[in-house]
Amino acid sequence: MGSKLKLPVGRALCYSGYREGQSPDARIYPSQQQIREDLRLLQPYCRLLRLYDCSMHAERVLEVIRRDGLDFKIMLGAYLAAEVSNPACPWGATFSQAQLEFNIAENDAEIGRLIRLARLNEDIVFSVAVGNESTVDWTDHLVPLPRMIEQVRLVRENVRQPVTFCENYVPWQHKLRALVEELDFISLHTYPVWEYKSIHEALDYTRENYASVARLYPDKPVVISEAGWTTNSNGRGIQPQHTSQELQNSYVRELLHWSDTAGILTFVFEAFDEPWKGSPDPMEPEKHWGLFKVDRQPKHFMQEYLAGG
Repeated sequence: MGSKLKLPVGRALCYSGYREGQSPDARIYPSQQQIREDLRLLQPYCRLLRLYDCSMHAERVLEVIRRDGLDFKIMLGAYLAAEVSNPACPWGATFSQAQLEFNIAENDAEIGRLIRLARLNEDIVFSVAVGNESTVDWTDHLVPLPRMIEQVRLVRENVRQPVTFCENYVPWQHKLRALVEELDFISLHTYPVWEYKSIHEALDYTRENYASVARLYPDKPVVISEAGWTTNSNGRGIQPQHTSQELQNSYVRELLHWSDTAGILTFVFEAFDEPWKGSPDPMEPEKHWGLFKVDRQPKHFMQEYLAGG
C-alpha cells in the first residue's frame, strides 16, 4: 500500500446536514451555525465523518471544524453526475446529449473542487472518494469505467491523501477490478434491508457482502463506507414491517460490535434523516436512515448511546 495509506480507526458516520426546506438539488445549504450545532451533537459519538460532495455544504463543514478547532477527520467525496444514460435504472436515467455534456463538464469541475479542498485541508481530510454509486447497474448517475479510472488517476496525482471510490458491494466483485488497481483502498456499501433481509439475517448478510469483496483483494484494505437501517417505509423497496427504531438499534449495535472486533472502519449511514430525498411521500424509506430525526432528536440507538448504554 505504501506510506500514503494511513487510515484512522474509531466510530464513523456519514453526514449530510440538510434540514427541512434544504437540499443539494435546490442548492439550499445548511448554515455554518446549523452545521456547528450538528457537529456538537455528533462529537460525543464519533470523530470520523464522510461527506458526499464538494459543494458549499462541504466547504462550510471544513470551515467550522477549522474555525472551532473541532476534533473531526473527514472522508471527502466528489459527487459525479451521469455521463451516459442508463436504461437499467428502475426510476429512469435517460438524458439528452446536451445534459450529458453539461454533466461531464461539471464532473471535471467537481474533481477540481475535491483536489482543492483536499489540498487546503490536509490536516482534516484523511481520505478522498472519487464518486459514489456511479457504476452499479441501477444507478441514475452512471459513469463509464474508463472515465472513473481517468478521474482517479488525476486525483491521485494531485493529492497526498489515500484515494478510494464508494460503491455497492456487487460491482467490486467483477466490474471494478481494473479500478481497484488504481485505488489505495476499497469502500463498499451494504444494505441488507434493501435486499429484503430480516433483522435476523442482516448481520450475516453484511458479513457475506464484505467477505465477497475482501477475499478477492487480499492485499487491498476494504472499509464499509455505508451500512445502516431505515426506521420507516411506505413499502417502496423495503417492507414496512422490517423498519423501526428498535430494528435500527439492533442492527447498528451488531454491526459495530462485529466491525470493531474485526478492525473494519465502518461508516454508519446516516447521521440525520434527510427529508429532501425520494418522493414527496413522508414515509419514503430514503428519508429515514438517520440516527437522529431531522429535528435533531435522537432515535433509540443514539438515545441509548448518549445515555451510556
